[in-house]
Amino acid sequence: MAIQRLHTNHRMSQIVIHQNTVYLAGQVAADDDLAKDAAEQTRSTLQEIEKLLAEAGTNKTNILSVTIYLKDIDADFEAMNSVWDQWLPAGTAPARATVEAKLCEPEILVEMSVVAALP
Repeated sequence: MAIQRLHTNHRMSQIVIHQNTVYLAGQVAADDDLAKDAAEQTRSTLQEIEKLLAEAGTNKTNILSVTIYLKDIDADFEAMNSVWDQWLPAGTAPARATVEAKLCEPEILVEMSVVAALP
């Protein structure tokens, strides 16, 4: 089966689809939301993820796994989870890991990498 890559540059693709599985690159909040707190950055990041999943032909109910990177896990874990818990439909919880990480830009508080199934 062919590999489909979307929004690709010389370094990476935002979406890769292979054998009914969708892989998203690490997603962060929209530029306009990067000055906001962790809850708002989480909300914006999840909106970006929903857009990319829809473009790939799937949605958040088909997420298999998520890795969440937080700049400061002590400060932002509860805020991120409060938004996550409202966003995720009941009965669709994916496998998930949350870690603290030094992210690529100082204003980024939350980054998420997603793997989802195609329906």
